[in-house]
Amino acid sequence: MPGLSFLFAGKMREPHFEAAFAEYIKRLGGYTKCEVREIAEQKLPERPSEREIAAALAREAREFEKAIPKGAYVCALCVEGEQRTSEQLARKLGELDGRGVSRLCFLVGGSYGLDEGLKKRADWRLSMSRMTFPHHLARVMLAEQVYRAYTINAGKLYHK
Repeated sequence: MPGLSFLFAGKMREPHFEAAFAEYIKRLGGYTKCEVREIAEQKLPERPSEREIAAALAREAREFEKAIPKGAYVCALCVEGEQRTSEQLARKLGELDGRGVSRLCFLVGGSYGLDEGLKKRADWRLSMSRMTFPHHLARVMLAEQVYRAYTINAGKLYHK
C-alpha cells in the first residue's frame, strides 16, 4: 500500500482531537509510513470578504504545493468531492497500490477549505460528507477512515 502524507492548514489545538488523530496515525504505522505536516493557516478578519478569503487560500495553496511530496498522488478533501463508503475507499487505495502509486498525499484545508486551483490540481477530490465539520475533526475522521481502509485491505476485523 502507498505511503501516506497528510498536509493540513493550521495547527490542531484541541487535545481531544490531537489524541484521537495521533492514535490513528500510530495504528497506520503498522501498515505504512506516515508523514504529517501542517502549514500556516492564513489569518483573516472576523468577517472576511470573498476577495480576502480567495487571497488567503491562494497563499495557503502555494505552501501546500511546496509541501506535496514529488510524484505523490494528491487527494484534496472538499465538500464537492466524491463520497465513498469505507469499502470503496479501501478498494481505491488498493487500486492505487496496484497502479504503483508509492505515495498518497491528503490535503485538508482550514476554516475556509482549499484554493480552487489546488483542488483542480489534485488527482482526486474526496468528500467525507455534504455536512460541514470542524476541519480539525475532519483530520481525525480522515485518519480513522484511512486506517479502516488499510484494515479492510489486510482482512482484519476492525471495520465491522
